[in-house]
Amino acid sequence: MSQGDVTRNLLAQLPAVQEGSLPPVHLWHPPFCGDIDMRIARDGTWYHQGTPITRPAMVRLFSTILRRDPERYVLVTPVECVGIQVEDVPFLAVDVEWRGSGQEQELDFLTNVGDRVAAGAEHPLRFAEQDGQPAPYVQVRGGLEARLNRAVFYRLMERVEQGTYEGRTWLGLWSRGAFFPVAPAE
Repeated sequence: MSQGDVTRNLLAQLPAVQEGSLPPVHLWHPPFCGDIDMRIARDGTWYHQGTPITRPAMVRLFSTILRRDPERYVLVTPVECVGIQVEDVPFLAVDVEWRGSGQEQELDFLTNVGDRVAAGAEHPLRFAEQDGQPAPYVQVRGGLEARLNRAVFYRLMERVEQGTYEGRTWLGLWSRGAFFPVAPAE
């Protein structure tokens, strides 16, 4: 079976999902059928057989059946599971809105595939470093993360304030009562 056939087969197996809801991929455990030539680039572009997928609806559909297993990222349906490559994380946070301030602040992110994420204890922010540059992320769902794009990151840095984390003073962000450390306040 060609990779195009595998992709068409994956899409045909999807049960109808109501608009705005996600398929229960965490409940599906079909056999692993191998890797396909699909990749999500660091900039959020999805590729199939080396060609960018340019239809946003198709990217959104694939994003709804994406799952992070311990050893790989997979696209999964009730009867088939295939591996794909992800260069960093599968999603980008492309916008942020906030309400309130301090511990009462609420940060809400929009991803490049249309997910809305309410940062807090269930959807934490984390700040790593990549090639000497800050690499901020937010947990989207089921172990899948979005990297905050540069514009979103810079907008958030205007909201940084001091807080305590593990007994030390840090600069960080509050959202829904949870404090997310960015850097030591020293």
